[in-house]
Amino acid sequence: MERTVQNAVSRRILTIPNALSIARLFGVPLFLWLVLGPHKDGWALAVLAVSGFTDYLDGYLARRLNQTTRLGQILDPVADRLYILAVVVGLAIRHIIPWWLAVALPMRDVLLIGLVPFLRTRGYSALPVHFLGKAATASLLYAFPLLLLGDGQGTLPRVADVFGWAFAIWGCSLYWWAGLLYAWQVRKLLRDTRPIKRGRR
Repeated sequence: MERTVQNAVSRRILTIPNALSIARLFGVPLFLWLVLGPHKDGWALAVLAVSGFTDYLDGYLARRLNQTTRLGQILDPVADRLYILAVVVGLAIRHIIPWWLAVALPMRDVLLIGLVPFLRTRGYSALPVHFLGKAATASLLYAFPLLLLGDGQGTLPRVADVFGWAFAIWGCSLYWWAGLLYAWQVRKLLRDTRPIKRGRR
């Protein structure tokens, strides 16, 4: 059996938390269309709000109903990253955020993807998500709706823009800090453990 740093989880597919995670994934192209097509920013914000609520709800239900699954452990972070990618691309195309920010965030995920083959040599598929990573994702998921809301005139958009940039700068810093910490954990794992034999399960 493949080693992991977490307790054994179910291999079930048809669960309520997994259904919520899949529904969140369908919201990604909808959000992009609303932002880049008709510029229906209010509806786009609603999609983000529903995504944030279902993100909390699927985790809560997974624990409450004892429905933590391998598929859910994959879908949940994938949905978070796809939303972040969709938002930064959409906001960059709309010139709401600079392109350097739109590139900096996905590059961190490219770094982590590049570490997966090294984890595989030790029989691990992933390491636990660190608190910093969760805090970074939460900050970014607050930042981008505020920045989208700040794309306008008046007092409310100006206030939203200020708070949005505060969350964005803090979130981006934490996002990279968490990524570097993850890389350090992988380095330590490679140093302290031996490679598994090929064909071992």
